[in-house]
Amino acid sequence: MPEYVTHRDALPRAELESLGDALLGSRFVARSPLMGTFRASRGFSFIFTQAGRATLEERFPFLSAYLRCILDGDSAWELVPRPRWRWFGARAPSRPNAFYLNLLLLDAGTPVGRHIDATLQEPSGLRHATPAHVSVLYLRVPPEAQGGALRLFREKESQGEIAPEPGLLVHFRGDLAHEVQAFTGGPEGAQRASLVCEQYAFTDKVLARIPGFRIQSKAGFSAYLQAQREREGTSPSVGTLEE
Repeated sequence: MPEYVTHRDALPRAELESLGDALLGSRFVARSPLMGTFRASRGFSFIFTQAGRATLEERFPFLSAYLRCILDGDSAWELVPRPRWRWFGARAPSRPNAFYLNLLLLDAGTPVGRHIDATLQEPSGLRHATPAHVSVLYLRVPPEAQGGALRLFREKESQGEIAPEPGLLVHFRGDLAHEVQAFTGGPEGAQRASLVCEQYAFTDKVLARIPGFRIQSKAGFSAYLQAQREREGTSPSVGTLEE
């Protein structure tokens, strides 16, 4: 059973560039809402469930092709051992049903320290909840940049090292520790951009604790007010900007 799989040119180049433009131009881009090793990064995030995916695509239609690419195919299916999808004696669904999607922007010289993804641990109420798998799509890699590899580990043993390139999609098992090396070079002020999606398989009882759709951003109150105006006429409980 492989620990990770990669797919080059996961999206057509025009779609990839359009997706990158829309995300990097979003009013929600700010200091990362994640803590710890991500403090020096920028971006914003979504929490959503399979049921809340329609809301996400309605409000951010430029994500639709990306979501089809990472959620609707079987490209990552082989990564997850079936016995992992059990929580407190109950069997979880055969496919992930809860997601944490993060736009990760890194400047030259900025690494991400070794960690295991568990962002939905708190809302799920499961102390040891980790994703079934994690998907990384590289949107932008500065020309002539060097380094910036994604390094994967089980315990202290290296499981692989993936060099970033635009359009490369990586799925890796969610219980792997990983880190991102800093890149150097490239134009002054250039950033590396990727979309990271933690994919969880929860039982119905646990899934009920996860917000159907929520935005997490440090962009400030002005972005919140603009989002509220754009949502006028919809339920105020649909989509929340967390400060």
